[in-house]
Amino acid sequence: MIIKVQRSVSMPLSERIFMVLVSFFIASLILTNLIAGKYFTCWGLPLSSSTLVYPFTFVMTDIVSEIYGIQRAKLLVSIGFIVSIVVTTFVWIANQLPIDPKSPIDIRSFQQIFGLFPGVVLGSMVAYLAAQFVDVQVFEYLRVLSKNKHLWLRNNLSTLTSQLLDTIIVVTIAWIIWPLIDGNPCTAPIGWQLWSKIVLGQYLFKGILALLDTPVVYASVYLIEKWIGLRPN
Repeated sequence: MIIKVQRSVSMPLSERIFMVLVSFFIASLILTNLIAGKYFTCWGLPLSSSTLVYPFTFVMTDIVSEIYGIQRAKLLVSIGFIVSIVVTTFVWIANQLPIDPKSPIDIRSFQQIFGLFPGVVLGSMVAYLAAQFVDVQVFEYLRVLSKNKHLWLRNNLSTLTSQLLDTIIVVTIAWIIWPLIDGNPCTAPIGWQLWSKIVLGQYLFKGILALLDTPVVYASVYLIEKWIGLRPN
């Protein structure tokens, strides 16, 4: 039996906008991994450059949740997780390939940029799933509770809650749990005092960015709803 799939001449505007949001979400995730190795100092703490980009993924999930609903937001998170696994897999393969003697980049330089640290990868993956799904659930719960009002409250509370969870999971797995189980005598778990300092510093920085993105969420929701006809002109 031959199954014929109906092909639409043009994709509805709402779906095209959704694809754009998915693209921004995926781009933010990939960029987060690419620049994670570059650190800068803020409040006396070394912070990964990824903290500048990763919060935008929560902006995307909140926008999608507000306009398209919780199921689309969960789909967005699932797509992001699959893409992260694919990217990580190919980066690992690239690290294992033998290097050509004429390569303009030596293996040491390549691994300094694209080297995978198991604890960080594991922590990031677990934190991503936990934090993103919590963000979606909290946003939806507050939407129902507020009867679809107070977008600023839903956006900030869901993001601040999920960002705290994300920070705690990443730091705990990468710098405490993994060093305890990897059996490498050269690595040791950090102390709880340093743990709390890192978590607090990163969370404060992420929290400030979360508060600053509120106008972006409002403007994006307003424009998208206007474009797709959910808001009168």
